Amino acid sequence: MANESRTNRHQKGQRMKSTTKTSKTNPQKKKGPKNFKTIFGKIFLSAVFIGCVLFLAGVALFAFYIRDTPKLTDNALDATVSSQLYASNNENFIDIGTENRVKIKPTDVPEQLADAIVSIEDKRFYKHIGVDPIRIVGSAVSNVFRGTKQGGSTLTQQLVKLSYFSTSEKDQTFKRKAQEAWLAIQLERKKSKQEILTYYINKVYMANGVYGMETASKTYYGKPLKELSLAQTALLAGLPNAPSYFDPYVNKEAAEGRRNLVLKAMLDNKKITKAEYETAIKTDISDGLQKLTPSDSNWKYYDNYIRQVKEEVKEKTGKDIDTAGLKVYTNLNIDAQKQLYTIVNSDQYVNYPDNEMQVASTLIDVATGKVVAQIGGRNVPEDTRLGTNLAVSTQRDFGSTVKPITDYGPAFQYLHYSTGKYITDEPYKYENSDVSLRNWDNQYYGALTLRRALALSRNVPAAKLFADVGVDDVSKFLSGLDIQYKSISQANAISSNTAQDGTKYGVSSLKMAAAYAAFANGGTYYKPQYVNKIVFPDGTEKIYNPEGSKAMDPGTAYMITDILKDVISGLGNNAAINGLYQAGKTGTSNYTDDQLAQITSPYAVYPDTTFVGFTPHYSMAVWIGYKNILDPVTSESAHVATDVYRELMTYVSSSVENTDWEMPSDLIRVGNELYFKDHYQAPVQPSTTQPSSSSTTTESSSTSSEISSSTSTSEESSSTTTSSQTSETSSSSATQETAQSTSSSDSSANQ
Repeated sequence: MANESRTNRHQKGQRMKSTTKTSKTNPQKKKGPKNFKTIFGKIFLSAVFIGCVLFLAGVALFAFYIRDTPKLTDNALDATVSSQLYASNNENFIDIGTENRVKIKPTDVPEQLADAIVSIEDKRFYKHIGVDPIRIVGSAVSNVFRGTKQGGSTLTQQLVKLSYFSTSEKDQTFKRKAQEAWLAIQLERKKSKQEILTYYINKVYMANGVYGMETASKTYYGKPLKELSLAQTALLAGLPNAPSYFDPYVNKEAAEGRRNLVLKAMLDNKKITKAEYETAIKTDISDGLQKLTPSDSNWKYYDNYIRQVKEEVKEKTGKDIDTAGLKVYTNLNIDAQKQLYTIVNSDQYVNYPDNEMQVASTLIDVATGKVVAQIGGRNVPEDTRLGTNLAVSTQRDFGSTVKPITDYGPAFQYLHYSTGKYITDEPYKYENSDVSLRNWDNQYYGALTLRRALALSRNVPAAKLFADVGVDDVSKFLSGLDIQYKSISQANAISSNTAQDGTKYGVSSLKMAAAYAAFANGGTYYKPQYVNKIVFPDGTEKIYNPEGSKAMDPGTAYMITDILKDVISGLGNNAAINGLYQAGKTGTSNYTDDQLAQITSPYAVYPDTTFVGFTPHYSMAVWIGYKNILDPVTSESAHVATDVYRELMTYVSSSVENTDWEMPSDLIRVGNELYFKDHYQAPVQPSTTQPSSSSTTTESSSTSSEISSSTSTSEESSSTTTSSQTSETSSSSATQETAQSTSSSDSSANQ
């Protein structure tokens, strides 16, 4: 029994040990919660550690960014950020925004204005320390989840931005934002809320070259801020957000929408009653607005030019000259610009038929592409600021002035045709079409050299050359001159019609002057340039050199120039300047049959008349017409385009050397005709001068006098008569749609 008892005790002990061992090796159930807490604790501690590291890194980065923050000064806070524009002779010809600025004191800020600004711009202005975390978070949420672009800047930050930094979006880096926030906090410690608000009121840009709300109040309404109505106050309070867009003189609908948004913010912020709100939003947006009177009487000379400078600066830097405080050095020739303005806006040089006729013109330096002078309208009200610039508009047709760049230039460049090559002027239909193309006089001259065909501006030879070259190479040649058509066809052989999209495609006086400049300088295309240097507020500067690229061979440029010299003594003889070496091309566009049915005139009529001419120094394009396309230029007034050209080109050419072009080494002259050396073949006289069904051409070495005697027509003799007797017009038997796209012509402007 004793042994049995010992055995039982031994077995019991073994079982207890086994149980204890098992318990130690399988602790999951009893130790699970404790293990989870341990893991969670480690994750939490790691997160805290990482957060601390990121926070310290952020603090260090913030400290690094603000180490070179500009110092706060009263001068910086008070000064405007206007820009100065300089002409090619470094003369400061316009200051943007330096009118007599009227400032107010903190004690003079009307409560109504303060309520309006704070409500729309920063409703917690009186509570934050310069930055507003709530506004920043709200802005971030809105931008991420609503896809909007809502700023998180306080009024204080906006003032800092206006005083020290660029307002361009692309300049809003983390470093800039850090410095902006730091300065805002410092500013709040040094200045009272009322002082900060007053700085803002006196500084902001208010459109039309006006800075400060008190100045705007007196400029727009003729009275101080304290006398404005609620609706007028709200309009001014909303302007700084986008001054040009919300300008009540230019965009009434947008201005009204912004004003009403300010009023709604005031209502929501309990600064006005519902009744006051309802009355104010029903007020006409033009209520109380006065006619603008520019303080700078010289602005009228430069308005269109300034508009293009503004756009080019924006394109190059992303900055707005109205608010960036730049020194902008332009290529403007002040004397030439004022002379062009006088020629266009007085009867001293040109006999205009009426006050409604419009003129657009561009003068370019052919060696650089610099825009020397430009005007985009006639009899424009003197209070106009940055008005429509017809000189850069591609909405109108330049007619036959496109022939050298669309037909003859490509034929010389890619097919190596000579000026003596014969082409048949005959009844013709556009390729793969039943549409007939006619010449202005419904006559056909038979075999003509390319020289004579272009000098007489015959339509059929131009269209045939377009077909010979092909759309691809024509487009390639035009692209080298920065000219594109949304859809190019053989109709563009004689027309720049841009009915599909006149905002981007086609030509303008700017584009034509730049394209012809490539003929004048031997084949290099220079992108038109208004600005050559910009000095930024921090003293740094950027120089913009002319951008030139090869557009054609020297031989091609010289051939076109040599032919267009003949135009000056023929169809374009009204542009002739005694003794001056020059070349040029006339052009007109035509009406459709439906449009003609609406016009009554005893004379030949055209929607547009143009002339593009050049010397070895300058290229100039002129367009004349009316804003209403159904108001025609007649054969009695078609001379105006060449008149404007002649008068300005005479003026600017008097101060430069009068030299002729030199024939390049890749050409030879046989008789009066030009040939590429590597493609010259012995000339073969055509078997007949009668029209034939073939467009095949042959070479000729005939002199101009020989050709003249064999092909002289009423058009040649008419080149010395009055303009009422000489008008070159193309016509078509096609439908209205086809006629609009294919009908183009030339008009001599002889007196």
